[in-house]
Amino acid sequence: MGQMASWADEFRQGWRGISQPSLLLGAGFAVLCLALATAARWSLSLIRPELAFSLYFPAVLFATAFGAFPHWPCHRGRRRRARHRPGIRGVSGRFCKMVLLLIYVVVSGLIIWGTQHYRSIASHHRQISKRLTEEETYRKLVVDELQHRLKNKLSTVHAVLHQVLHNQPQVWASIDGRIRAMSATDDLIARADGSGCELRELLLSELGPYGHVRFKPRRRPLFLPAKLAVSFALIFHELATNAGKYGAFSSPRGLLQVSWSVAGDRLTVVWDENEGPPIGTVGEAGFGTKLLNAALRPFDGSTEIAFLRTGVHCTLKCRIPRDVA
Repeated sequence: MGQMASWADEFRQGWRGISQPSLLLGAGFAVLCLALATAARWSLSLIRPELAFSLYFPAVLFATAFGAFPHWPCHRGRRRRARHRPGIRGVSGRFCKMVLLLIYVVVSGLIIWGTQHYRSIASHHRQISKRLTEEETYRKLVVDELQHRLKNKLSTVHAVLHQVLHNQPQVWASIDGRIRAMSATDDLIARADGSGCELRELLLSELGPYGHVRFKPRRRPLFLPAKLAVSFALIFHELATNAGKYGAFSSPRGLLQVSWSVAGDRLTVVWDENEGPPIGTVGEAGFGTKLLNAALRPFDGSTEIAFLRTGVHCTLKCRIPRDVA
Protein backbone atom coordinates (compact mmCIF):
# COMPACT_ATOMS: atom_id res chain seq x y z
CA MET A 1 0.00 0.00 0.00
CA GLY A 2 2.83 2.32 0.80
CA GLN A 3 4.41 1.70 -2.60
CA MET A 4 1.11 2.32 -4.36
CA ALA A 5 0.65 5.57 -2.45
CA SER A 6 4.18 6.61 -3.42
CA TRP A 7 3.49 5.89 -7.08
CA ALA A 8 0.18 7.78 -6.89
CA ASP A 9 1.90 10.78 -5.36
CA GLU A 10 4.67 10.66 -7.96
CA PHE A 11 2.08 10.42 -10.73
CA ARG A 12 0.14 13.38 -9.33
CA GLN A 13 3.24 15.57 -9.08
CA GLY A 14 4.40 14.53 -12.54
CA TRP A 15 1.01 15.23 -14.09
CA ARG A 16 0.88 18.69 -12.48
CA GLY A 17 4.40 19.39 -13.74
CA ILE A 18 5.86 19.81 -10.25
CA SER A 19 8.49 17.10 -10.68
CA GLN A 20 9.76 14.80 -13.40
CA PRO A 21 8.43 11.20 -13.05
CA SER A 22 10.83 8.29 -13.07
CA LEU A 23 11.70 6.56 -16.32
CA LEU A 24 9.80 3.43 -15.32
CA LEU A 25 6.62 5.33 -14.46
CA GLY A 26 6.80 7.50 -17.58
CA ALA A 27 7.36 4.50 -19.87
CA GLY A 28 4.59 2.56 -18.12
CA PHE A 29 2.14 5.44 -18.53
CA ALA A 30 3.04 5.75 -22.23
CA VAL A 31 2.47 2.02 -22.78
CA LEU A 32 -0.86 2.29 -20.95
CA CYS A 33 -1.96 5.20 -23.16
CA LEU A 34 -1.04 3.30 -26.33
CA ALA A 35 -2.77 0.15 -25.10
CA LEU A 36 -5.98 2.06 -24.33
CA ALA A 37 -5.80 3.79 -27.71
CA THR A 38 -5.31 0.44 -29.46
CA ALA A 39 -8.28 -1.10 -27.66
CA ALA A 40 -10.45 1.90 -28.50
CA ARG A 41 -9.19 1.87 -32.09
CA TRP A 42 -10.17 -1.79 -32.50
CA SER A 43 -13.65 -1.08 -31.12
CA LEU A 44 -14.12 2.01 -33.26
CA SER A 45 -12.86 0.30 -36.44
CA LEU A 46 -15.85 -2.03 -36.30
CA ILE A 47 -18.11 1.00 -36.77
CA ARG A 48 -16.03 3.68 -38.52
CA PRO A 49 -12.72 2.34 -39.88
CA GLU A 50 -11.65 5.72 -41.25
CA LEU A 51 -11.57 7.30 -37.75
CA ALA A 52 -9.62 4.59 -35.94
CA PHE A 53 -6.14 6.15 -36.12
CA SER A 54 -7.35 9.43 -34.65
CA LEU A 55 -7.32 7.88 -31.18
CA TYR A 56 -3.54 7.72 -31.14
CA PHE A 57 -3.25 11.53 -31.15
CA PRO A 58 -4.62 12.00 -27.61
CA ALA A 59 -2.62 8.98 -26.44
CA VAL A 60 0.63 10.54 -27.66
CA LEU A 61 -0.43 13.90 -26.24
CA PHE A 62 -1.08 12.54 -22.73
CA ALA A 63 2.09 10.42 -22.74
CA THR A 64 4.18 13.43 -23.85
CA ALA A 65 2.58 15.79 -21.37
CA PHE A 66 3.29 13.43 -18.50
CA GLY A 67 6.79 12.15 -19.05
CA ALA A 68 8.49 13.47 -22.17
CA PHE A 69 10.10 16.69 -20.85
CA PRO A 70 11.96 17.22 -17.56
CA HIS A 71 10.48 20.72 -16.99
CA TRP A 72 8.11 22.97 -18.86
CA PRO A 73 10.11 25.95 -20.13
CA CYS A 74 7.24 28.34 -19.58
CA HIS A 75 6.93 27.37 -15.92
CA ARG A 76 10.67 27.69 -15.37
CA GLY A 77 10.80 31.07 -17.06
CA ARG A 78 7.79 32.29 -15.08
CA ARG A 79 9.44 31.32 -11.78
CA ARG A 80 12.65 33.16 -12.67
CA ARG A 81 10.76 36.26 -13.68
CA ALA A 82 8.65 36.05 -10.54
CA ARG A 83 11.80 36.24 -8.45
CA HIS A 84 13.63 38.92 -10.39
CA ARG A 85 10.88 40.97 -12.13
CA PRO A 86 7.62 40.87 -10.25
CA GLY A 87 6.16 43.58 -12.48
CA ILE A 88 6.01 41.35 -15.57
CA ARG A 89 4.94 38.23 -13.80
CA GLY A 90 2.20 37.07 -16.23
CA VAL A 91 3.90 37.78 -19.56
CA SER A 92 5.55 34.37 -19.87
CA GLY A 93 2.40 32.53 -18.83
CA ARG A 94 0.25 34.34 -21.39
CA PHE A 95 2.84 33.73 -24.11
CA CYS A 96 2.91 29.98 -23.35
CA LYS A 97 -0.87 29.82 -23.43
CA MET A 98 -0.92 31.51 -26.82
CA VAL A 99 1.70 29.10 -28.14
CA LEU A 100 -0.18 26.10 -26.79
CA LEU A 101 -3.43 27.43 -28.23
CA LEU A 102 -1.78 27.88 -31.61
CA ILE A 103 -0.37 24.35 -31.47
CA TYR A 104 -3.79 23.02 -30.52
CA VAL A 105 -5.47 24.80 -33.43
CA VAL A 106 -2.87 23.62 -35.94
CA VAL A 107 -2.94 20.01 -34.71
CA SER A 108 -6.74 19.99 -34.64
CA GLY A 109 -6.85 21.32 -38.18
CA LEU A 110 -4.40 18.64 -39.33
CA ILE A 111 -6.47 15.94 -37.62
CA ILE A 112 -9.68 17.18 -39.26
CA TRP A 113 -8.03 17.49 -42.68
CA GLY A 114 -6.30 14.11 -42.41
CA THR A 115 -9.44 12.31 -41.27
CA GLN A 116 -11.55 13.88 -44.01
CA HIS A 117 -8.91 13.07 -46.62
CA TYR A 118 -8.68 9.48 -45.40
CA ARG A 119 -12.48 9.18 -45.47
CA SER A 120 -12.63 10.40 -49.06
CA ILE A 121 -9.92 7.93 -50.10
CA ALA A 122 -11.63 5.07 -48.24
CA SER A 123 -14.97 5.96 -49.84
CA HIS A 124 -13.38 6.02 -53.29
CA HIS A 125 -11.74 2.64 -52.70
CA ARG A 126 -15.03 1.18 -51.48
CA GLN A 127 -16.74 2.34 -54.66
CA ILE A 128 -13.99 0.82 -56.78
CA SER A 129 -14.16 -2.43 -54.83
CA LYS A 130 -17.92 -2.58 -55.20
CA ARG A 131 -17.71 -1.92 -58.93
CA LEU A 132 -15.02 -4.59 -59.37
CA THR A 133 -17.08 -7.08 -57.42
CA GLU A 134 -20.13 -6.38 -59.56
CA GLU A 135 -18.07 -6.66 -62.75
CA GLU A 136 -16.52 -9.93 -61.57
CA THR A 137 -19.96 -11.34 -60.79
CA TYR A 138 -21.23 -10.25 -64.20
CA ARG A 139 -18.16 -11.69 -65.94
CA LYS A 140 -18.62 -15.04 -64.22
CA LEU A 141 -22.29 -15.07 -65.21
CA VAL A 142 -21.44 -14.34 -68.84
CA VAL A 143 -18.66 -16.95 -68.93
CA ASP A 144 -20.93 -19.59 -67.40
CA GLU A 145 -23.62 -18.75 -69.93
CA LEU A 146 -21.14 -18.94 -72.83
CA GLN A 147 -19.80 -22.27 -71.57
CA HIS A 148 -23.35 -23.59 -71.30
CA ARG A 149 -24.18 -22.47 -74.84
CA LEU A 150 -20.92 -23.88 -76.21
CA LYS A 151 -21.61 -27.22 -74.59
CA ASN A 152 -25.13 -27.27 -76.03
CA LYS A 153 -23.85 -26.40 -79.52
CA LEU A 154 -21.17 -29.07 -79.30
CA SER A 155 -23.77 -31.61 -78.24
CA THR A 156 -25.98 -30.57 -81.17
CA VAL A 157 -23.10 -30.95 -83.64
CA HIS A 158 -22.27 -34.33 -82.13
CA ALA A 159 -25.87 -35.52 -82.51
CA VAL A 160 -26.17 -34.27 -86.10
CA LEU A 161 -22.92 -35.93 -87.18
CA HIS A 162 -23.91 -39.16 -85.49
CA GLN A 163 -27.19 -39.16 -87.39
CA VAL A 164 -25.53 -38.43 -90.74
CA LEU A 165 -22.66 -40.92 -90.29
CA HIS A 166 -24.52 -43.81 -88.64
CA ASN A 167 -23.94 -45.86 -91.81
CA GLN A 168 -20.17 -45.11 -91.76
CA PRO A 169 -18.92 -46.48 -88.41
CA GLN A 170 -15.22 -46.04 -89.18
CA VAL A 171 -15.58 -42.36 -90.06
CA TRP A 172 -17.86 -41.82 -87.08
CA ALA A 173 -15.40 -43.50 -84.71
CA SER A 174 -12.61 -41.11 -85.73
CA ILE A 175 -14.83 -38.04 -85.40
CA ASP A 176 -16.58 -39.12 -82.22
CA GLY A 177 -13.32 -39.32 -80.23
CA ARG A 178 -12.22 -35.85 -81.23
CA ILE A 179 -15.56 -34.25 -80.44
CA ARG A 180 -15.57 -35.90 -77.03
CA ALA A 181 -12.01 -34.67 -76.46
CA MET A 182 -13.09 -31.10 -77.23
CA SER A 183 -16.00 -31.40 -74.82
CA ALA A 184 -13.74 -32.86 -72.09
CA THR A 185 -11.24 -30.04 -72.56
CA ASP A 186 -13.97 -27.42 -72.28
CA ASP A 187 -15.16 -29.00 -69.03
CA LEU A 188 -11.59 -29.16 -67.75
CA ILE A 189 -11.07 -25.46 -68.51
CA ALA A 190 -14.28 -24.64 -66.67
CA ARG A 191 -13.06 -26.56 -63.62
CA ALA A 192 -9.54 -25.13 -63.90
CA ASP A 193 -10.95 -21.61 -63.78
CA GLY A 194 -11.85 -22.29 -60.17
CA SER A 195 -9.19 -24.60 -58.71
CA GLY A 196 -6.54 -25.58 -61.27
CA CYS A 197 -5.52 -29.04 -62.47
CA GLU A 198 -2.53 -31.30 -63.10
CA LEU A 199 -0.48 -30.93 -66.26
CA ARG A 200 -0.69 -34.66 -67.08
CA GLU A 201 -4.47 -34.59 -66.71
CA LEU A 202 -4.65 -31.61 -69.04
CA LEU A 203 -2.55 -33.39 -71.68
CA LEU A 204 -4.49 -36.64 -71.44
CA SER A 205 -7.77 -34.79 -71.79
CA GLU A 206 -6.63 -33.10 -74.98
CA LEU A 207 -4.35 -35.74 -76.52
CA GLY A 208 -5.65 -39.03 -75.16
CA PRO A 209 -8.06 -39.82 -78.02
CA TYR A 210 -5.21 -39.82 -80.55
CA GLY A 211 -3.85 -42.97 -78.94
CA HIS A 212 -0.15 -42.60 -79.74
CA VAL A 213 1.03 -39.94 -77.31
CA ARG A 214 4.09 -40.63 -75.20
CA PHE A 215 5.21 -38.83 -72.08
CA LYS A 216 8.64 -38.78 -70.53
CA PRO A 217 8.32 -40.15 -67.00
CA ARG A 218 8.25 -37.82 -63.99
CA ARG A 219 8.58 -38.53 -60.29
CA ARG A 220 5.54 -36.53 -59.23
CA PRO A 221 2.62 -34.78 -60.94
CA LEU A 222 2.75 -31.05 -61.56
CA PHE A 223 -0.24 -29.00 -60.42
CA LEU A 224 -1.02 -25.87 -62.43
CA PRO A 225 -2.92 -22.88 -60.98
CA ALA A 226 -6.24 -22.01 -62.54
CA LYS A 227 -5.25 -19.21 -64.94
CA LEU A 228 -2.06 -20.96 -66.03
CA ALA A 229 -4.00 -24.21 -66.62
CA VAL A 230 -6.46 -22.37 -68.87
CA SER A 231 -3.58 -20.91 -70.90
CA PHE A 232 -1.96 -24.32 -71.34
CA ALA A 233 -5.30 -25.90 -72.27
CA LEU A 234 -5.68 -23.39 -75.10
CA ILE A 235 -2.08 -23.93 -76.21
CA PHE A 236 -2.31 -27.73 -76.20
CA HIS A 237 -5.60 -27.61 -78.06
CA GLU A 238 -4.05 -25.43 -80.76
CA LEU A 239 -0.93 -27.61 -81.06
CA ALA A 240 -2.98 -30.81 -81.15
CA THR A 241 -5.28 -29.38 -83.81
CA ASN A 242 -2.32 -28.46 -85.99
CA ALA A 243 -0.75 -31.87 -85.38
CA GLY A 244 -3.99 -33.53 -86.46
CA LYS A 245 -4.19 -31.48 -89.66
CA TYR A 246 -0.55 -31.20 -90.73
CA GLY A 247 1.74 -32.83 -88.16
CA ALA A 248 2.42 -36.07 -86.33
CA PHE A 249 -1.22 -36.98 -85.74
CA SER A 250 -1.95 -36.89 -89.47
CA SER A 251 0.54 -39.72 -90.11
CA PRO A 252 0.09 -43.37 -89.04
CA ARG A 253 3.69 -43.49 -87.80
CA GLY A 254 3.67 -40.07 -86.20
CA LEU A 255 4.61 -39.76 -82.55
CA LEU A 256 4.56 -36.97 -80.00
CA GLN A 257 6.79 -36.58 -76.98
CA VAL A 258 5.81 -34.08 -74.30
CA SER A 259 8.13 -33.46 -71.37
CA TRP A 260 8.34 -30.82 -68.67
CA SER A 261 10.79 -29.69 -66.03
CA VAL A 262 10.69 -27.24 -63.14
CA ALA A 263 13.61 -25.12 -61.91
CA GLY A 264 12.63 -22.93 -58.99
CA ASP A 265 9.42 -21.23 -60.06
CA ARG A 266 10.17 -21.61 -63.80
CA LEU A 267 8.35 -24.25 -65.85
CA THR A 268 9.58 -25.55 -69.22
CA VAL A 269 7.35 -27.73 -71.42
CA VAL A 270 8.74 -29.29 -74.63
CA TRP A 271 6.39 -30.42 -77.41
CA ASP A 272 8.32 -32.58 -79.91
CA GLU A 273 6.66 -34.20 -82.94
CA ASN A 274 8.33 -36.99 -84.93
CA GLU A 275 7.64 -39.09 -88.03
CA GLY A 276 5.06 -36.68 -89.40
CA PRO A 277 4.66 -35.61 -93.02
CA PRO A 278 7.24 -33.19 -94.44
CA ILE A 279 6.52 -29.59 -93.55
CA GLY A 280 6.09 -27.36 -96.55
CA THR A 281 6.22 -23.61 -96.74
CA VAL A 282 5.00 -21.91 -93.60
CA GLY A 283 2.48 -19.16 -94.30
CA GLU A 284 1.80 -15.96 -92.43
CA ALA A 285 1.01 -16.14 -88.75
CA GLY A 286 -2.68 -16.73 -88.12
CA PHE A 287 -4.80 -16.57 -85.00
CA GLY A 288 -3.36 -19.85 -83.69
CA THR A 289 0.22 -18.66 -83.91
CA LYS A 290 -0.67 -15.36 -82.25
CA LEU A 291 -2.38 -17.29 -79.46
CA LEU A 292 0.71 -19.44 -78.91
CA ASN A 293 2.93 -16.36 -78.70
CA ALA A 294 0.67 -14.40 -76.34
CA ALA A 295 -0.89 -16.99 -74.01
CA LEU A 296 2.04 -17.18 -71.57
CA ARG A 297 3.02 -13.50 -71.47
CA PRO A 298 1.03 -12.84 -68.24
CA PHE A 299 3.30 -15.41 -66.56
CA ASP A 300 6.59 -13.94 -67.80
CA GLY A 301 6.61 -16.68 -70.41
CA SER A 302 7.61 -17.22 -74.01
CA THR A 303 6.92 -19.65 -76.85
CA GLU A 304 9.53 -20.88 -79.31
CA ILE A 305 8.36 -22.83 -82.39
CA ALA A 306 10.71 -24.54 -84.86
CA PHE A 307 9.55 -26.38 -87.97
CA LEU A 308 12.12 -29.19 -88.32
CA ARG A 309 12.36 -32.03 -90.83
CA THR A 310 11.16 -34.43 -88.14
CA GLY A 311 8.18 -32.24 -87.22
CA VAL A 312 7.17 -29.32 -85.07
CA HIS A 313 9.32 -28.59 -82.04
CA CYS A 314 7.79 -26.17 -79.53
CA THR A 315 9.29 -24.98 -76.23
CA LEU A 316 7.03 -23.29 -73.70
CA LYS A 317 8.55 -21.39 -70.77
CA CYS A 318 6.74 -19.54 -68.00
CA ARG A 319 6.66 -18.74 -64.28
CA ILE A 320 4.47 -20.70 -61.86
CA PRO A 321 2.78 -18.33 -59.38
CA ARG A 322 4.21 -18.83 -55.90
CA ASP A 323 0.86 -18.79 -54.05
CA VAL A 324 -0.03 -22.17 -55.50
CA ALA A 325 3.41 -23.65 -56.27
